[in-house]
Amino acid sequence: MRRVASLYLPALAIERLRQTEPTFVPRPEPCAPVQLPIDDDPGDCSVPRGGGWRPGARWARDGARPAQVAVQEVATSPAHRQPAARELGRRSEAAEHLFKAMRPDEGSPRASNRLGAVPTSKDHRPIVLIAPVGRQMEVTAASPAAVALGLTPGMAATQARALVPDLDVRPADAAGDARALRDLAIYAVRRWTPTAAVSGDDGIWLDLSGTTHLFGGERRFCERVVRLMARLGYTARIAVAGTPGTAHARARYGSQPVDIIAAGGEAQAIAPLPLAALRLDPGALTAAARFGLDRVTDLLPMPRGPLARRLGAATVERLDQALGRVAEPIVPVLLHEMQVAERRLLEPILTAEPIARVIKDLLDDLMQRCREIGHGVRALRLVCQKVDGGDQLVAVGTSSATRDGAHLLRLISLRIDRIDPGLGIEVMRLEAVRTERLDSTAMALTLDDDARMDVATLVDQLAGRVGSAALFRIGALESDVPERAVEQVGPLMSPAGWPAWTRPIRLLARPEPLHDVLALLPDHPPRRFAWRGDRHIVVAGDGPERIHGEWWVRSGEVWAVRDYFRVEDETGARFWIFRRGDGVDGDTGDLSWYMHGLFG
Repeated sequence: MRRVASLYLPALAIERLRQTEPTFVPRPEPCAPVQLPIDDDPGDCSVPRGGGWRPGARWARDGARPAQVAVQEVATSPAHRQPAARELGRRSEAAEHLFKAMRPDEGSPRASNRLGAVPTSKDHRPIVLIAPVGRQMEVTAASPAAVALGLTPGMAATQARALVPDLDVRPADAAGDARALRDLAIYAVRRWTPTAAVSGDDGIWLDLSGTTHLFGGERRFCERVVRLMARLGYTARIAVAGTPGTAHARARYGSQPVDIIAAGGEAQAIAPLPLAALRLDPGALTAAARFGLDRVTDLLPMPRGPLARRLGAATVERLDQALGRVAEPIVPVLLHEMQVAERRLLEPILTAEPIARVIKDLLDDLMQRCREIGHGVRALRLVCQKVDGGDQLVAVGTSSATRDGAHLLRLISLRIDRIDPGLGIEVMRLEAVRTERLDSTAMALTLDDDARMDVATLVDQLAGRVGSAALFRIGALESDVPERAVEQVGPLMSPAGWPAWTRPIRLLARPEPLHDVLALLPDHPPRRFAWRGDRHIVVAGDGPERIHGEWWVRSGEVWAVRDYFRVEDETGARFWIFRRGDGVDGDTGDLSWYMHGLFG
């Protein structure tokens, strides 16, 4: 079931302009000190009541009665007339914090904007944005203060200035608004849904199919988005429906910040809305007003044929899209736009020489575009469209980002023989499938300085001849067992984390058993052994290096022990062998010997 959300930012241009301006908060006026009422008539007490006495002092202020009499009177009085314990001074209580009842710091602009304690002066200034429309300048956006004065988008700039002499007029930044919406759509693709697109100049579309359960449901997701927009300083409304048209209409002409339309309720949701909610062109709206049609509900019972003749086929299409009868795809934004160079040939080509010449021209164009965006190519795809309609594909990759056109041409030339031109190739297109950021690299200061040789070109050429899987380095993994502690990594990577113990240059895929082994237990290397039918006499040995099993990987390795030795035979060959078990406890291994690697 398809679910689409439309996020509407009604005041994007004005609110984005306000974010670029410095916030000004007027200095608060000093408040007059609070005068506490003072009772100057002491009465029976010699100290004024306004002088700071605590309430319990009235029980001790009469000097004619001793304190014992006062205590007895309190004890014999009814419970509802007895004073509190704190008035008698029998219990100490923590005083309230001195700044608990104070207002927020009015000197902080952030506190003022967040809590609304002191409105800024710019919030009350009438501001409008103007842009050329045809031969005159028109208002494209207006602040709430300007709207309260009767200034609306679409009004001529001269008329707006005549109505409000001190009007603040700014040029509209449509390109900046478009970039802000695109950045918001890219953020949505990275955090919320893989499909997001800019809808017009005031919002974005979000395809929420199969994603809202990750955020606690549609309503919680929408409330989260609205709160995020508020933190960014934008007023937002969002609607979710089964079609993009219905979501777009409810977000712009609804009254709720979050509007959820149930599946199948699109017709009832858009019926009371004006015809402008269907995104009709001005000519269709004028024609509808002439026929007395002002609501979507007026169009629902009308036959499609007469409706198309009176208001145009586009009106019928918009209505069917909102109702879900006609599909309306959402073209998503791409995080990284793929760079493409294309050539349409006047005459079909058949041989390798003209094909290579066209590839060189395509590479020149593609490298120029990559240089402008600061990227280098990692993967290229050549598409050759033949006259008979078929396509021939050739793909190459590089071990590191590059903009060297000559190097890429050599890589593609190695595979030109795989292209079958058929009756001829009429269109050739070169696509940068994968690119990476490529910055400038520092060179040696002088010709005598030692510079690190770049082997990426050599690696690419070898990979083009023998295959990319044949070139690799050995990297280390976090494991004590040798066969689990290595992996294949890229030929240009720099592996790290090697153990301090010496490891063989060649490690067998599986340890191979040794036969006729003669060795002293428990810690001596073997004196002789047989491997692959050959007998070896050991003349030197080093070890053991004890490695325990990984019980967290396999339960059978709880007590497993391996003792590794480096040995050398009479011919100078060096081997890495191990014995299962520690030579003392039988549970650690059966004392069998294995060959695991070779040195040199």
